[in-house]
Amino acid sequence: MDFAFDARTQELRAKLLTFMEQYVYPAETTAHEQRLRLKSPWDTPAVVEELKAEARSQGLWNLFLPDAEHGAGLSNLQYAPLAEITGRSPHLAPTALNCAAPDTGNMEVLAQFGSDEQQKRWLEPLLAGEIRSAFAMTEPEVASSDATNIETRIAKEGDEYVITGRKWYISGAMNPDCKIFIVMGKTDPDNADVRRQQSMVLVPRDTPGVEVRRAMQVYGYEDHSHGGHAEVVFHGARVPVENLVGEEGGGFAIAQARLGPGRIHHCMRLIGMAERAIELMCRRAVARTAFGKPIAQQGVVQEWIADARVAVEQLRLLVLKTAWLMDTVGNRGAHTEIQAIKIATPRTVLDIIDKAVQVHGAGGVSQDFPLAELWAAARTLRIADGPDEVHQRSLARRELKKYL
Repeated sequence: MDFAFDARTQELRAKLLTFMEQYVYPAETTAHEQRLRLKSPWDTPAVVEELKAEARSQGLWNLFLPDAEHGAGLSNLQYAPLAEITGRSPHLAPTALNCAAPDTGNMEVLAQFGSDEQQKRWLEPLLAGEIRSAFAMTEPEVASSDATNIETRIAKEGDEYVITGRKWYISGAMNPDCKIFIVMGKTDPDNADVRRQQSMVLVPRDTPGVEVRRAMQVYGYEDHSHGGHAEVVFHGARVPVENLVGEEGGGFAIAQARLGPGRIHHCMRLIGMAERAIELMCRRAVARTAFGKPIAQQGVVQEWIADARVAVEQLRLLVLKTAWLMDTVGNRGAHTEIQAIKIATPRTVLDIIDKAVQVHGAGGVSQDFPLAELWAAARTLRIADGPDEVHQRSLARRELKKYL
């Protein structure tokens, strides 16, 4: 395993670091101030569109998509250090580069499984950053960590599908630029194979019967960067059968194909979040004095900083190994490592951010520093894309199988 940056990665990394310093970090305050003056909290601040235009002009666009026809053609190993950099400003940088969830996963689904017509109508404007999208899988009435529990019904009637069901925490759905939902539901609920009951269909947001009911908060934050998280109800919404993604009964498999890259992208960005937290922690520690000496001279704070550095270096190596395996043996061959990073990264980064909050005192939980919002994002990722316990159960079974 060789994790050294190749020439293209070095070039993009240098360009991205400069872009962050010159454009993204200064825009963090600007975006917040502009959002306060918007007519709707879900409208996009002007500075975000300016960042997108600048990123695209510099070739820092669609870096996440390994498909050279539609994206930058980078491997997972090449993209990992770039995603880490964007994680230092997770609520602004990924959007600026058109590398933000849920659009990334939706573009991957459309690129891999979409028909020519679906790609032309929806993938192309998503790749251009002209529209946003949402992925509607999670439901409030069932344990959605087990996707076979999904209850939303997709019933075929003639040349149409009729969608009925209730979803929540549907990322991106509050953004007025969100034009399309990828909806997962059951087309064949009586199939003996529970993993062949589900299908995915494309549902335009303006379809009659689609109700975006309310915004869902995350620890009090509305997460504007992802277009919010919404409760969405489908009241017998009808779409043409041509809106089926892939094949009937293929929804579960498509979801798994979508979630694999999504999980590693989250972990890559989490490492960037940890690096930002360490930087803020160190700056605060040397600048603040308590009981006659800088906080940095307190032994416990030094332990926190040292432990954080060790943990980040360990996590980065595991994430890079996972990226390398995904590139060389595929997502299935990297399944154990994908689960390992999904378990280890959010909980470890959460602890690092928590220590940074502690060093900042009251400031750490305030809006004057990004730490509280970073903490909320990291805590959420212990649930998103499958909670810790689901991945632990699966990983343990795989380990035990060797001895049975």
